[in-house]
Amino acid sequence: MRIKPFLAISVFYTMTFEFSVHPSFNFLESFAQKLQVPVGKYSLSIPPALGQGYVRKIDLEADLKFVLHHYTLTEPFHLRRLPSPGNNDLVSIIFNSHEIPLDPSAGKEEAIRFIKAHGAAIQVASSSIGTESFFPPGAEIFFGVIGVKPGALSGLLGIESPNSLLRAILSGGTPFFYHENMFPEAQRVLKQLAVLPEDSPLAALHYRIKVLELLYLLFERLLRRETAPQSAVNIQDLEKLYQIKSAISQDLSIPPRLPELARSVQMSETKMKQLFRQVFGNTIYNYYQQLRLEQAAFLLKQGRYTVSEVGYQLGFSNLSHFGRLFEKHYGLKPKKYVSAGLD
Repeated sequence: MRIKPFLAISVFYTMTFEFSVHPSFNFLESFAQKLQVPVGKYSLSIPPALGQGYVRKIDLEADLKFVLHHYTLTEPFHLRRLPSPGNNDLVSIIFNSHEIPLDPSAGKEEAIRFIKAHGAAIQVASSSIGTESFFPPGAEIFFGVIGVKPGALSGLLGIESPNSLLRAILSGGTPFFYHENMFPEAQRVLKQLAVLPEDSPLAALHYRIKVLELLYLLFERLLRRETAPQSAVNIQDLEKLYQIKSAISQDLSIPPRLPELARSVQMSETKMKQLFRQVFGNTIYNYYQQLRLEQAAFLLKQGRYTVSEVGYQLGFSNLSHFGRLFEKHYGLKPKKYVSAGLD
């Protein structure tokens, strides 16, 4: 499949790693064989000829594992997780956080390109759905993956009456896929996991606490979603939904036109709206507004735009309306948001 949840670019791939998850699969050992490097107690180091950084794997318990990727490579990298063969009910949760610093000398157009190209997201998927990611040379690759069996996840969450979304995840049967935009609290925990010394005597406990915190933060958000009966998703529909997401983000000054979007992916408008809301947790228009405000916050901080420039750039003809929407979303008016130094 060709869902591109991370950084999607067109390159000639010089390094590709394909894998599928099954009960005896060990990502760290398989990746070490690919790179021809030894495996330590918890991690492997990227060989200097290929870049720098590490992959760290923690077995927290029999049915709960965590893998942290944090490296920069000298050549393009194509990472493909193939759909799992057989009846594998592992839940895969990917926390992807791209934090490539923007060059202080970069202009405003560079800021726009940055935010469109370096999205950060969280994905919750059944192992029967594959994903792939593309990373250019020199990009900081930083993401964590939690693998957990539905029974173990159910025990950790301890919810007696799960809603329809949670039932779909815990059932271990119907294929599912959910997308949540990355948020600051989860980024903070990922950073804490990245800097923890693996030789600390309490490393195992610390990893467990932080991974459980990630699960708490994610499911606290997922359980806020307005849920309806969940439909099974397939590879083709997910590709179409990501095409729609990409089309929405191309020009945030123009509101999405639903009939045109549906025709562009050859999907009925009713099915498009239902599946988009199921996967992304929001209507298409509300998701567009969320992207709009997130880009406004980024440009105010990193792009050196004025409030009026940002508002007009994103299609707000009424700056008072822009200010009210921004304050509702972030809790501060745009000017105060900049002066407060928030991320």
